[in-house]
Amino acid sequence: MSATPRAFPLGPSLLFCPADRPERYAKAADRADAVILDLEDAVAPEAKAAARGHLVDTPLDPARTIVRINPLDTAEGRLDLAALRQTPYRTIMVAKAESPDAIEAHPGFDIIALCETARGVLAAPALARLHNVVALMWGAEDLVASLGGTSSRHADGAYRAVAMHARSQVLLAAGAYGKAAIDAVYIDIPDLDGLAAEAADAVASGFAATACIHPSQVAAIRAAYVPSPEQVNAAHDLLNAAAAAGTGVFAYQGRMIDGPILKHARETLRRAALPN
Repeated sequence: MSATPRAFPLGPSLLFCPADRPERYAKAADRADAVILDLEDAVAPEAKAAARGHLVDTPLDPARTIVRINPLDTAEGRLDLAALRQTPYRTIMVAKAESPDAIEAHPGFDIIALCETARGVLAAPALARLHNVVALMWGAEDLVASLGGTSSRHADGAYRAVAMHARSQVLLAAGAYGKAAIDAVYIDIPDLDGLAAEAADAVASGFAATACIHPSQVAAIRAAYVPSPEQVNAAHDLLNAAAAAGTGVFAYQGRMIDGPILKHARETLRRAALPN
């Protein structure tokens, strides 16, 4: 039986902020549920040393801060870890995570393994079972690049089949070992309707949080992860009907209701932080 995923205290909206832009740190932290200070893709190679200095010199609340570091098997990744040891930050996102042995060698950190290469996606179950891994995230663009592809999405914005497979693989691996799963960023910043639809799908599928790249995206993500009053009322009504029925399976509003459907309702109430 799969483990019940842990609650993810940093979600649901996780906003990336380039680590070489310290003037944006506090603003990003104020806008989202947690900020991801990015030492990897958001920082040009020539600016990485300065970014590490800013990371040390510009403190944020460590309980609401994640630091994305460069891959562990690179010189930049090792320098990132050295800088982190001068800070109170202990939640890190490891870019292009592929090796369970490399991740396990850093027990002093709570690690979000970012599965964004073909090897990383295939290694997702082995990464999820590690004690120091608290969550898995996946990334579409780096994944497709690692395959020699040119685009993760079709012209209509829908993910290509390989990206959907990777998304599902990471979600299943996280769920199998009781870890949170974080959905990938939505890179079409003005398309808030598309983001809202994708975040709603993430919630319904079992993701614990969604990462984003612009403050304007935070509200759409938060709205998706908080059940509407109508959803909360429907969940309460269903659970009350189950209590009245007093049987394992019963009919309700034309649907067959059993244990898994009741778990869906309880999850809705958990997300709304209401007693259930």
